[in-house]
Amino acid sequence: MAARVCHNCGAGGVPDDPVPRESTCEKCGADLRCCRNCRHYDPRYHNECRETEAELVADKKRRNFCEFFDYSSEPFAGAPGKDRAADARAKLESLFKKRPADET
Repeated sequence: MAARVCHNCGAGGVPDDPVPRESTCEKCGADLRCCRNCRHYDPRYHNECRETEAELVADKKRRNFCEFFDYSSEPFAGAPGKDRAADARAKLESLFKKRPADET
C-alpha cells in the first residue's frame, strides 16, 4: 500500500484509520479528512465524487462529515517543479523549431 500523504503539500504523517475529522497536516495545516484526500474524489465526475450516494460537499479542501470517506493511496499529484504547461510548450517548440536551410 502506498504511503498516505497530504493533498496540499505531499507530506506524510497521516494518522491510521479512522482519520479523525479534526486532523490537520503537520507541515502545512491543511485538513486531512476532506474530499481531496478521499479515494472517491475525482474531478471528472458529477460533484467531483465517484460515490453516487454521497451528499454534495461544496469545499473539497475542508473537513466534512461524509460517511463514505476512505483515505486515498494515490501518489501526490502536485509535486513541485512540474509545470505541465511549460513542458508541453517546450515539446511543441522543439517539434516545430525552424531547421537550417542546408538540412532540406
